[in-house]
Amino acid sequence: MAEILDAAAGVFADVGYERATTNAIAAAAGISPGSLYQFFPNKEAITEALADRFVSQMRDAHENAFTGVNFARIGLDELLDRVVDPILRFNTANPGFKAIFARPDMPTGLTTAAQSIQAALLGRVEAILAARAPGQPAAERSRSARVAIQIFQAMVPLVVAADDAERPAVTVELKKVLRGYLEPIIGR
Repeated sequence: MAEILDAAAGVFADVGYERATTNAIAAAAGISPGSLYQFFPNKEAITEALADRFVSQMRDAHENAFTGVNFARIGLDELLDRVVDPILRFNTANPGFKAIFARPDMPTGLTTAAQSIQAALLGRVEAILAARAPGQPAAERSRSARVAIQIFQAMVPLVVAADDAERPAVTVELKKVLRGYLEPIIGR
């Protein structure tokens, strides 16, 4: 099943969810369509299983990024390294993630999972801002967190699309943009 999900993620990343077929997924997995159907009845079932895997991995990336550090005591550059790098690693390792979670016709179950991830991320970024700028009003803090997340999300496709040689430089640029936005709010 893991090989089928890996193949599906690759097919979704290459051609998009809408154009992906179970035949293409089976071919990428090196199995017959009949063998695929022994595990998954259709593309939607594959997508749900893959989405569950992605949600679990994204939660792990968030845990790595946000757990076990006092964000009020570290410098902004270390904070950005600590938060940005694990989430970029997840996105780089899982290019099929966007193909599933950026669909306009996302099924309700996937929408709920995506909203859960977004809400958790927003809460964590707001907590960092609260720790670093405790006097910032809650509404302003929430707005700043949403803007920082949007900046990050807007640049993720650029980082993911970069080849291995260029990706570190593009990551540095992403952190420069975030630093430029966050430094006036939370300091160095």
